[in-house]
Amino acid sequence: MHQNIITFVYIGLFICGFIITPAIFADVQDSSDNEIYEGYILFAPEYSTKTFLLDMNNDIIHSWDSEYMQGLPVYLLENGNLIRGCSKLNNPMVGGGFTGRVELMDWSGTLLWEFDYSNTKHCLHHDIEVLPNGNVLMIAWEHKSKYEATNAGINPNNLPENELWVDHIIEVEPTGKSGGNIVWEWHVWDHLIQDYDSTKENFGIISEHPELVDINCAPGRIDFNHINSIDYNEELDQILLSSNQQNEIWIIDHNTTTKEAAGHTGGRYGKGGDLLYRWGNPQIYNRGSILDKILFGQHDAQWIEKGYPGEGNILIFNNGVGRPNGRYSTIDEILPPITNNGSYYLPAYKAFGPEEIIWQYKAPNPSTFFASHISGADRLPNGNTLICNGEKGYFFEVNHEKETVWEYQNSYPNPSISQVFKIHKYGPEYPGLGKLYKQPDKPDIQGPSVGSIDIKYTFISETNDPEDDDVYYYFDWGDDTNSGWLGPYTSGKECHAGHSWQEKGDFKVKVKAKDIHGLESEWSESLTISMPKNRFQFTELLDFIEENEYLIQLLKYVILINS
Repeated sequence: MHQNIITFVYIGLFICGFIITPAIFADVQDSSDNEIYEGYILFAPEYSTKTFLLDMNNDIIHSWDSEYMQGLPVYLLENGNLIRGCSKLNNPMVGGGFTGRVELMDWSGTLLWEFDYSNTKHCLHHDIEVLPNGNVLMIAWEHKSKYEATNAGINPNNLPENELWVDHIIEVEPTGKSGGNIVWEWHVWDHLIQDYDSTKENFGIISEHPELVDINCAPGRIDFNHINSIDYNEELDQILLSSNQQNEIWIIDHNTTTKEAAGHTGGRYGKGGDLLYRWGNPQIYNRGSILDKILFGQHDAQWIEKGYPGEGNILIFNNGVGRPNGRYSTIDEILPPITNNGSYYLPAYKAFGPEEIIWQYKAPNPSTFFASHISGADRLPNGNTLICNGEKGYFFEVNHEKETVWEYQNSYPNPSISQVFKIHKYGPEYPGLGKLYKQPDKPDIQGPSVGSIDIKYTFISETNDPEDDDVYYYFDWGDDTNSGWLGPYTSGKECHAGHSWQEKGDFKVKVKAKDIHGLESEWSESLTISMPKNRFQFTELLDFIEENEYLIQLLKYVILINS
């Protein structure tokens, strides 16, 4: 019954989103223009079928349309395609963050690929992660009956609805226009422990097995884990998960077979699919107390990208639900205790570190910044942090000193239902934004038309970029060699490039330009330079005379008789 009610509410909100006219976007509040990381923000209102791209002037400069709403995860790929989760709203399993479907669209919104994973046994929810090989990691529930849960050692008092939804991760290889192959999977169900029923195989001392999850650690919740974010580290081949119900982040090994992921050995780190690392709430594996709890209903755990300030650290939106000293949210950055081989240090009989948060954003008046659910944060290349209070649809950017340098209030589909799961900012140089820009104008070319071999000649080219972006130049010398990309040069400024030819003949020289987004111009008109074949060059004549001494004497005689 509760599932039907939730579905009805979602449909009602969806309809309201089209009846109420969206408000005008708020103006940018900007305390220091030069501190903002310039770029474009991608976001999808939860109760809308649209995904938007927002510039720093608060203008929507592009959008994508889908048939379906509940677009929680949305990402712009480097090829300009958009991947998003969504829901057909016919899911048998309906809970917070449900989706059931993933779509891939091109820049114009044409559907390229779709994948549905929703029935009475399992359902996608919350986040996805695109891997470097094009496969997609997806979070999903799997249904467990009362019998299955009891047989796994759950205390019946912890199972009020006589069923349990336990999370698993699938890796999908897209195929054709729909569907895909599940090439790898990992299940929480394979890594459980309990100290309630000694007759069950997974009975054990919980504190001695921090690599396992206590099935009784989230009493009364049908949604046992509520994993709400997933991130991938290619260098380590590890997956980072935010397990909301456990108030923890987890790291697992992706370098396993599916069989190894279901066990406790194998893989790159020798632990199969067991947890390599966990942090945030050590009381649930009996290595701490309530006083040691740090995470409170967190979302959006992610590694800070390589090359960004804090690279390799983990950034977390700590929602603060049930925080003992008040209801407020924080953005927490931690340095995990990683070793040289990619494993994580765990002191004997103690919890995983760190004990301290190395950077934290908290509002000056903490209670003014609180999101009970959804939300996220991204570290930006210049060290700023982009924050989304998803519950309020409020986006803002802070610098390292925690000063707000930009803010924005979403009002789509209307001001009363403007929630956004999380957001992302892409810099102007991001390849996926290429279709926002126009290519540089066709360059001109100037240079000599006649020359000699082994002598370097200079050619000049110039072009303008419609967006006044810097440009690069690429000369084709007509002899199967080229200059490579030269630059960057300011739009409208000359580029000088030199080349020498090793053979005689006619060579057609041409040049093209590209901007910082990788958009290339047309080739210039060709300019022909000749290295003459049918007449001596003066230098060649001198060389020939020097090599034949009798010619020098002959020349002296000719000059003498004519003087």
